[in-house]
Amino acid sequence: MQASEQHRSSSMYYQPLQQIEAYCLPQYRTLNQQLFYHDGGHGTHFSTPSSSELYCTLESSSVAGSFTLYNSPSTLSFSPNGSPISQHESQSYPSDQYHSPENTYGSPLSGSCITDDLSSFKHKLRELESVMLGPDSDNLDCYDSAISNGNNFASLEMDSWRQTMVAISSKNLKHILIACAKAIADNDLLMAQWLMDELRQMVSVSGDPIQRLGAYMLEGLVARLAASGSSIYKALRCKEPESSELLSYMHILYEVCPYFKFGYMSANGAIAEAMKDEERVHIIDFQIGQGSQWITLIQAFAARPGGPPHIRITGIDDSQSAYARGGGLHIVGRRLSKLAEHFKVPFEFHAAAISGCDVQLHNLGVRPGEALAVNFAFMLHHMPDESVSTQNHRDRLLRLVRSLSPKVVTLVEQESNTNTAAFFPRFLETLDYYTAMFESIDVTLPRDHKERINVEQHCLARDLVNIIACEGVERVERHEVLGKWRSRFAMAGFTPYPLSSLVNGTIKKLLENYSNRYRLEERDGALYLGWMNRDLVASCAWK
Repeated sequence: MQASEQHRSSSMYYQPLQQIEAYCLPQYRTLNQQLFYHDGGHGTHFSTPSSSELYCTLESSSVAGSFTLYNSPSTLSFSPNGSPISQHESQSYPSDQYHSPENTYGSPLSGSCITDDLSSFKHKLRELESVMLGPDSDNLDCYDSAISNGNNFASLEMDSWRQTMVAISSKNLKHILIACAKAIADNDLLMAQWLMDELRQMVSVSGDPIQRLGAYMLEGLVARLAASGSSIYKALRCKEPESSELLSYMHILYEVCPYFKFGYMSANGAIAEAMKDEERVHIIDFQIGQGSQWITLIQAFAARPGGPPHIRITGIDDSQSAYARGGGLHIVGRRLSKLAEHFKVPFEFHAAAISGCDVQLHNLGVRPGEALAVNFAFMLHHMPDESVSTQNHRDRLLRLVRSLSPKVVTLVEQESNTNTAAFFPRFLETLDYYTAMFESIDVTLPRDHKERINVEQHCLARDLVNIIACEGVERVERHEVLGKWRSRFAMAGFTPYPLSSLVNGTIKKLLENYSNRYRLEERDGALYLGWMNRDLVASCAWK
């Protein structure tokens, strides 16, 4: 930050927080009695009253237990397991490794600083204008003068300001989210805090899609300022519900949206086609999760003319998936073994409880005489590349797999560009992508569904917060579009493997069970699943 900006941080940003009623700051890391603002690894110090109130939007921010959610029109709270409770039931819980006292937010509900009274609105606007532009700019006419003198910068600034005012008065949630992210990107903390105050009156985890998404986007913005995104990502694991009678939240998402089924079916089709004449098949799954992908493939192999092959699956896993399953890889192995036994398919399961970044050749258990298939389903985007680490695990894994001479390698990834993008364009991309995702959930999972909030909070919100709030090695959600994946696979020595047209027809039939706003498109040897005009998931195969 330049010297002039450092000066403003102690004069410009401090004054309006005293003047404007109902403002409150999110939590900041304190160093030497000063606040520490973290943005992509660069800090800016500025002072603030020690009594400043803190706020959050969702449970994920309160890593000390229950907290207030800014819902509309009433206020909700969440218990640590994510279930809604009334405000008077809220209580504190002991901290643990993910619930540090350093990351505790309070939750005062402050009122809007925008009023329907025109004169009051103009007065407030002039107050903010005076603070932002200095004491010499005491009326809005200075903008008109600047514009008439050819000051394009002032013209653009004023146009943006007026658009923001219109968005607030019309309650345009998406526009205000974008303006807030832009303010944070520009280090305009006054504007950011004001817009956050407006946003938390508008978002709701039980509202329409943009209100629900807005709640989690706001959570990410708050966490970015508080430098607590990594802690929230760890706390918001996609976990099993408390009741053993309920399916996991991830399985609910799997059932109500076709994204996972699309990816698994397209990958399985390529594997089945490549292995149709093989007697011994070894599948290496780099993110096996709960093993759902292989249920239909085992059944398909069981029905193969001439009998099923001997199947061995190596399941690679990390601690996040283990938590979601409620236990280690032995759970997956037992489930798949019982299924294979039922369908009379010779089967072995090899567990590799290790992060993808740490996988080496000896972890894969490759044996001679087995036809090898490698599956990268919703996994490679978690691997840091050359922009994060000199080791570049993303390309290292591809080279390692290529050295094994597999018959087929399947890739399924979200069609989004968030890997190397700077914060603001990354925010815009995330907003656009997840708007489509939340709209699609709204079609198949009613808003009053008791588990919908848990599904979105534990299976989607954590990724959103990580993309928006984290930088460097702490940002593990790093998606790339298929064009970039093509370049990586080509550089590693792979060539495209054509997908079966039979698989395309099967997926089209699958989509008939969902909304007609889903669309399936084949382009350049790859399959894309989209919602209306937005591509969401891409699938392809390599050899």
